[in-house]
Amino acid sequence: MLDSLVAISASNVEFAIGGGARLLSGLTLVAAGVALLRTWIIRQRLGTPAVPVLLGVSGLLTATSGAAAVGLATAVPDSPAAIQGFAGEGLTNAFYEIRWIAGKVGFVAGGLALLVASRYQWQVGGTLRKIAPASAILGILMQLIWIDAATFAHPVIGIAFMVWIAAIGTMLFSGRVERHFLPLRR
Repeated sequence: MLDSLVAISASNVEFAIGGGARLLSGLTLVAAGVALLRTWIIRQRLGTPAVPVLLGVSGLLTATSGAAAVGLATAVPDSPAAIQGFAGEGLTNAFYEIRWIAGKVGFVAGGLALLVASRYQWQVGGTLRKIAPASAILGILMQLIWIDAATFAHPVIGIAFMVWIAAIGTMLFSGRVERHFLPLRR
């Protein structure tokens, strides 16, 4: 934790901006989940409400992680010498732990949303069937957030998740998702 706090202190403005961006992206993901709940795919029971709920949970946790990062950036002293005694303080430790766990669990929830969505995308067919394998693969890759050896891949996977959300949202908004489906087998 001490090494992280020193690094945050050295670039606290950039860290705060990153935390703010994470906060905004989390809130955007919550809005996307709410919008997805209102789509004809969910209303006509061609999809499951679990996907938008998982996306909303992911967004809430991501926003919480971002807010904790902003709090951490503003709370850490500028002086490396002052950080030594500051590292054990309760608020700093809380910001640090909340940022870490909320970020990871939020990412996992987003991945679970993609895994669940892939099943329904496959069943629905059309354009969504073409996307289903990528949704499943990305959902699985998002579970790697817990493996430290895969840290190098996390930014790439996060960007892929953002692209996936934007692509699906654009398809739904523009009407590029067909409305002629085979009924789901229940």
